[in-house]
Amino acid sequence: MSLISFKFILFCILLLLCYYLLPKKFQWVVLLIFSLGFYAFAGIRNSIYIIITSLSAWIGALWLEKIGQKAKEYIKGNKELTIEEKKNIKCKSKHKKKLILIGILLLNFGILCVFKYSNFAIEQLNSLINIWDKEKQLCSLSLIIPLGISFYTFQTMGYLIDVYWGKNEACKNPLKVLLFTSFFPQITQGPISNYNQLSSQLFASHDFDYHNWLYGSQRMIWGFFKKVAIADLLASYVASVFANYNQYAGITVLIGIFLYSIQIYADFSGYMDIVCGLCQTMGIKLTENFERPYFSKSIAEYWRRWHISLGTWFKSYIYYPIAVSKWNTNLGKKVSSKFGKQVGKNLPATIALIAVWLTTGLWHGANWGYIAWGGLNGLFIIFSMWMEPIYDFIKIKLRLDKPAWKYFQIIRTFVLVTFIKVLPEVGGLRAGLGLWKRIFTDYTIPSSLKSLLPFASKFTLVIIAFGTVLMLIIS
Repeated sequence: MSLISFKFILFCILLLLCYYLLPKKFQWVVLLIFSLGFYAFAGIRNSIYIIITSLSAWIGALWLEKIGQKAKEYIKGNKELTIEEKKNIKCKSKHKKKLILIGILLLNFGILCVFKYSNFAIEQLNSLINIWDKEKQLCSLSLIIPLGISFYTFQTMGYLIDVYWGKNEACKNPLKVLLFTSFFPQITQGPISNYNQLSSQLFASHDFDYHNWLYGSQRMIWGFFKKVAIADLLASYVASVFANYNQYAGITVLIGIFLYSIQIYADFSGYMDIVCGLCQTMGIKLTENFERPYFSKSIAEYWRRWHISLGTWFKSYIYYPIAVSKWNTNLGKKVSSKFGKQVGKNLPATIALIAVWLTTGLWHGANWGYIAWGGLNGLFIIFSMWMEPIYDFIKIKLRLDKPAWKYFQIIRTFVLVTFIKVLPEVGGLRAGLGLWKRIFTDYTIPSSLKSLLPFASKFTLVIIAFGTVLMLIIS
């Protein structure tokens, strides 16, 4: 169901009526029914996968908690145990819990990988087979990716890992876990929520609040404006540039990729405004996903302000576990003794960042363009981390603390982010590199505005310019 449709607006009106007219104790049930209904619109057959994720997380969390409690009760009830015996019991308990966690993670991420990466893997195998036998080729799979599978898998597995770490208590009610997994406002584009933060709101009772309704409705309208008046207007222009970049002057293609940055931000943040506004009308505050990212002074800062919830997930469940793992910290200590503290500190972080950014690239899409996109983002962040002492020295010596330097950093970051962002969106890595080449090798100067921007009327340009400036100031 498209968010930009009368069907969705009617869906929201019906939801709010049921949400506030029925007894408060059933509000979370209303959310569950409407979430499952929203998901059914996208294809009821794929609902089995979101149920598998939810059910496996519910069973797994209870199982993990039971094993931990059983070990604690046994130690507490047998005070004659030695310290060594207590350690052995805890180790056995932790080992069992780890096996359960790994099993459930493999099940759910396995389902995700089959749907998102099977055909990519088959393409790579066919490329290898083609070296020896051009006639033999593996057939691609006809798979329809379930709605929001990347988002709900990451979110629900985050809940399970937190239970394993002891950060969360296991939820006893399987329907409440299902609601946390399938909550429809965040199912298609996020945010990826933390269980404690979201569940405390989903399962609480909410009174109708006029201010929440007013500000939530206003934010939804602002989101609709971003998507319709900016993102959708830009979409046809950007699509034409990407599809026919060899036919346009380099300057036209350059303008096109910058407009793509505006389009994707308007589309993504517009979606967030709509769903956050809807949730606010129900007294629920979703995690914010954007914090004026195009005003960032570095790529690392940009990723702390763009798709914030995804970055937080990767930091919590991939970066930190790798960075502080025993083998990685030991490696850092060995390197530190030979090459200095700075190298010993940066090397474990570098290894963790490589894992994060390769995974981030694959998470966004199953092709080499996205892998290169993730790799380039990671490369800039890692390079900046290693060069930080030199940057700080130069900054002090040249006194680079004036507003002009900050504006330069913002513009530089926006340009870099735009060029990296566009790489996988043209149709693959080769096409993305071809678009870059067109920009840097074609120096044709269009003779008129019409030839410079052949698909945009003056009225459209005025609307886009006004909306973009308004969006960057307010958002």
